[in-house]
Amino acid sequence: MCILCLSSCNRQGAARNMPETLNAPRGNQSYSIDGVNTVAELISITDDEGNTISFDKPFARIISFYSAHTENLFTLGAGAKLIGGHSTCDYPAAARNLPVFEYTGDPEYVIAAMPDIVLIRPFVRRHNPAYISALENAGIPVVSLYPESFGAFDEYIRRLALLSGTDAEQKLEEFHAELRDIENKDSVIKERLNVFFETTERETRTASPESLPALAIEISGGVNIARDAKPVTPLSSIAPYGTEKLLSRADDIDAYIVQTGAMNPARSIDTLRRRAGFLAIKAIRDGKVLFIDERIVSSPVFRYLQGVKTIAHFLYPDEFDKPEYAE
Repeated sequence: MCILCLSSCNRQGAARNMPETLNAPRGNQSYSIDGVNTVAELISITDDEGNTISFDKPFARIISFYSAHTENLFTLGAGAKLIGGHSTCDYPAAARNLPVFEYTGDPEYVIAAMPDIVLIRPFVRRHNPAYISALENAGIPVVSLYPESFGAFDEYIRRLALLSGTDAEQKLEEFHAELRDIENKDSVIKERLNVFFETTERETRTASPESLPALAIEISGGVNIARDAKPVTPLSSIAPYGTEKLLSRADDIDAYIVQTGAMNPARSIDTLRRRAGFLAIKAIRDGKVLFIDERIVSSPVFRYLQGVKTIAHFLYPDEFDKPEYAE
């Protein structure tokens, strides 16, 4: 299919030094699309484990082991190139029809599917190194991508676009333009609300100050009351806050947002009111509580815009319209 080389750099800290721009092309290659001869430059990118991947044309048979990769590929118009996904890949609806592959089972199932490339995130290799090594030993390129911050989102999307042969620029331009529109409405907000964002009930964890949820609150015009929270690790999006500290600010919390998903089973305001002392929290007492899917507020996907719009409408319904939800 393509000229491909994988060179493994020292993985320790490699992601910290990831280049902001793609590596320079390394020459020209010829191939045919629909009978038309095309000259393509050999493209090289560096993934988030420090590996260099070089190819002369887009990959046509992709297996994705991360739901965000799958969702973003569909958004970019490359859904037809996906031949399989992880069991968590359930958006958009078409993703649910993909053959399911797990990275905890027998790698021979993936090898037998003959993908041109397998997309993972660093978490997958850390927890299943032997599985990923088996794929690589079988000659299947494995590319590991994960943006550690919102600032790295565009470069992450551009690399997905290069790998799949799609154009990311218009999507990114529209995405940022809509976020700016929301942020620019700051001037019409008469009174800013203090917000607490709960990621998990355990340790009353919240979103770290540099995380996607914290940024969503800021863009929406809210004030993150837990902006002094310290992340569990330097790059983590989760930060312990503690019930005692939370309750000490009970009267200051105007709005309470709960991230729902695998890590947090809370689904109703009654579950919050039954927690010891939580009826003292102003937002819970007044019913100003929002339950929001973690996949639209904590995942590096274009639907993050939907999450921001949801939070903005929740906080200031008179200034922001209720967003439409795509299924």
